Amino acid sequence: MSEFPDNVVRLRQMIRHCTLCPRGCGVDREAGQLGACRTGAEASVASWGAHFGEESVLVGPGGSGTIFLERCNLECVFCQNSDISHPARHASPPASSEHLAELALRLESGGCANVNFVSPTHVAHAVAEAIVIARGRGLGVPVVYNCGGYEAVETLGLLDGLVEVYMPDFKYASAEAGLKYSGVSDYPAAARAALAEMYAQVGPLQLDRRGLARGGLLVRHLVMPGDLAGSRQVIDAVAETAPLCTINVMGQYRPAWRADRYEELAGLVSSQAVRELRDYARTRGLVACD
Repeated sequence: MSEFPDNVVRLRQMIRHCTLCPRGCGVDREAGQLGACRTGAEASVASWGAHFGEESVLVGPGGSGTIFLERCNLECVFCQNSDISHPARHASPPASSEHLAELALRLESGGCANVNFVSPTHVAHAVAEAIVIARGRGLGVPVVYNCGGYEAVETLGLLDGLVEVYMPDFKYASAEAGLKYSGVSDYPAAARAALAEMYAQVGPLQLDRRGLARGGLLVRHLVMPGDLAGSRQVIDAVAETAPLCTINVMGQYRPAWRADRYEELAGLVSSQAVRELRDYARTRGLVACD
């Protein structure tokens, strides 16, 4: 497919002076320059297939059709997928948008409930092209945009109409935590603005008769040891920005990747703390899921 709608063309143009994410590196990725995500003009696929470890509203009997994209626009020191998000060098060759579309169609034909692009932020242009191509070839399942929450509102606006389910993280309540643990100085403000744009596009999570997501917003929040993320404040921000949306308050934290450099990241999170935070989310009018 040689022609794309104007919004998708604009996304591709943005990588010539890259502003796809709030970092705004300004590099020309089509000319081979690399910004913070260390990614050129095309996406790379680390792995793909049916995944049964996602939220139950995404899985169904056939799993969620995940496409794990290599590298990331954040530098979370406790990243549990660092081999994918922060490899020492690119482990996978560049994949064309045509190839991404083919993977999406194969996942649907294999019985997956959706096509779930994992860490798409830094390659939003390629993901958008792939969605257009796949839809043109009959893709019928929802597209999930599974991201870290550090998103540019302009980019999200250009994705309007292409994504059925947004699934962002909301990692931290404080800018200091975002800078220390993910390498960006404006995480809460950027995440909140992105959340507002996503919610304006797709609204609260909508389920089909099987209990599977067909559209809407599902927020993830990872509880951290010592309440380093400021979890109640995060829940408050989500409730104020996207009322009635669904949130997964997650207790899966474990010290991974470079967490051993930070004494405060060495601990674990109690199941009681997670239960209490889920209950708190409900009191704020959110739908808590796992």
